Amino acid sequence: MIPSNKDNSWRYITLAAAAMLMITMGARQAQGLFVFPISGSTGVSIVAISFAMAVGQFMWGLAQPVAGACADRFGFTPVLIGGVLLLAVGTALTPVFTSSFGLVVTIGFLSAIGSGAGSFSVMIGALAQRLAPRERATASGLITGGGSFGQFLFAPITQKLISTWGWTGAMWSLGAIALLALPLVKTIAGTGRHGGAFAGRDGGMKVALRTAFGNTSYLLLHGSFLTCGFHIAFLVTHLPGEVDLCGLPASVASWSLAIIGLSNIAGSFAAGWMLNYFRGKYILFGMYASRTLLILIYLAAPKTEWTFYLMAVGLGFSWLGTAPPTAGVVGKLFGTRYLATLYGLTMLSHQTGAFFGAWLGGLAFAHSGNYLSMWYADALFAALAALLNLPIREPRVEPAAVPA
Repeated sequence: MIPSNKDNSWRYITLAAAAMLMITMGARQAQGLFVFPISGSTGVSIVAISFAMAVGQFMWGLAQPVAGACADRFGFTPVLIGGVLLLAVGTALTPVFTSSFGLVVTIGFLSAIGSGAGSFSVMIGALAQRLAPRERATASGLITGGGSFGQFLFAPITQKLISTWGWTGAMWSLGAIALLALPLVKTIAGTGRHGGAFAGRDGGMKVALRTAFGNTSYLLLHGSFLTCGFHIAFLVTHLPGEVDLCGLPASVASWSLAIIGLSNIAGSFAAGWMLNYFRGKYILFGMYASRTLLILIYLAAPKTEWTFYLMAVGLGFSWLGTAPPTAGVVGKLFGTRYLATLYGLTMLSHQTGAFFGAWLGGLAFAHSGNYLSMWYADALFAALAALLNLPIREPRVEPAAVPA
């Protein structure tokens, strides 16, 4: 049953989900600040560290449809608790296992899977089954804004921790901070139906997956989200390196990441609000097209700290703002019963692109000593993502819910 508009409990649930995403995303999005400190301290190459973080990008995406399917089947409590614990353990163990293989295990698998289990697909899926469409659009913007605020908050804090206690102390601190998400699980977990509520009435998950992957519009969403992941992972992982190459202090990188997060709060809220008035595919087209323009402006501009800050404002507005309209289109295409799983699969495509954005950035730096080729590739892929959204056949309303 969807609550009436007079039921304000959805606001508290949404805020709890936003707070949890603030922690899980904030800790993860600050990882790029560790690339050069880890390399300088351990002797592990930039390429090896980039690969570990690239694996983390992919595993964060892979965790989301798996976590979404588990939540759809067994409920949200075990999924969220397990995710928080894995994130904390993986982060805390990173300074202990500092070989190339050890970093793949801790950063690439443990912390990434933990963060993925407490990320967008599970959160949005949890709320979607209880909220009216208008409330859902606003809630998805608020949740995404929580992840953005985490980036704004964690980037300067992490940089300060690194400069004060070194990268090992900063990692241990982030591991402890991750545990603060545990008290939020109880509030969030009650928002979704436990698996089996509709068992046998809607054909099951296999039918839902077969229907989705036979839909051209769903595949186009996957394609555009893949290029989106390439863009975000490249910047999160290698923006500190780009700042260093420009001869600017490390604080410019941390504040640029923070500004991206702050700007994206406005972008996420705007995306949620616009979903009430505009079709999701047109919102996505505008966001991806703006990225192309901003990257080209950055390449032509002088590389000063204000260039980075202004670019961060522009890019931040569409940073995670693509998540609400993408989830909204998936919901319109297939309903909300398996939204956590189906949206989680789009996030897997997103993070497949992210794997290449993080890894190829390291290879580009090792090969040429700069990231110029990656910037041009980034602009090209952003333009492609914009165009892929235009042919999507987006319904004006979502399918009717299957009665319990």
